[in-house]
Amino acid sequence: KGFDFLPKSWHKIVSSSSQKALEVAANSAILTMKKSAKPDAANTLHKIMVAGSGAAGGFLGLLALPVELPVSTAIMMRSIADIARSESQSISDPQIKIACIEVFALGGPGKDDDAVETGYFAIRSGLAKSVTDAAQHIAGKGLSGKSSPALIKLISQISSRFGIQVSEKMAAQAIPVIGAVGGAVINTLFIDHFQAMARGHFIVLRLEKKYGFDVIKQAYAVL
Repeated sequence: KGFDFLPKSWHKIVSSSSQKALEVAANSAILTMKKSAKPDAANTLHKIMVAGSGAAGGFLGLLALPVELPVSTAIMMRSIADIARSESQSISDPQIKIACIEVFALGGPGKDDDAVETGYFAIRSGLAKSVTDAAQHIAGKGLSGKSSPALIKLISQISSRFGIQVSEKMAAQAIPVIGAVGGAVINTLFIDHFQAMARGHFIVLRLEKKYGFDVIKQAYAVL
């Protein structure tokens, strides 16, 4: 895990920065997007933007994490919502807004995060109660304003997994020779992974709506 390669003093910083980044992204990135569907998501544009953020973070090193991570996470959140919209999902729907946040819990790019116990439906099942409660809050009060305990709990659960992925990113960026170019490359790989996860997630949700949850889960199990 990435935490093993970071100074212990940074473990808490990574964890708190991961949660703060998700809170900022959840409360801003989706709110400013147009609700109308587009046939194609602007994946390349978002990759360029997050690469720029990574270049700045790579140049400044670990100390830039509390500033760079919220920026790159907000860009990734916009990209995820853009992909949801391209898959004919309504980003004004509270369930879809929560599904955008949920993508950050759906595994990291490393092989260590692909085990059966952290499989796609297992993660969704573990978050199900918090997802429902948070969606009910958003339906009543929206994402802006003071977060409810339900939304805070969900973001906390997701950030515990997202923090593992962030630690792997930071461990790579901590290598002295990485610099701005390396930071840009690492961030590009980071967003590429979450764009792929988002595409799969919203395809599954679209199919579940059409054929039912149980049918799609059974089909997924035989893949």
